[in-house]
Amino acid sequence: MLMCKDKAWDYAIGMLKVDGLQPTREMMELIEKEKRGEITMEGIRAELDKRYKSGAALF
Repeated sequence: MLMCKDKAWDYAIGMLKVDGLQPTREMMELIEKEKRGEITMEGIRAELDKRYKSGAALF
């Protein structure tokens, strides 16, 4: 059974919260863009790679 994007992301965020973690505002913006179809998972990965590899503030 396939899960819609909203439910999949809600589940993933819920798993983070179980561990006492919260996605940053920037990560939530990327998630919302992916839900709306404005960015792909590959696009999210590329954004994360840019942030991690450039030494910019991490999520």
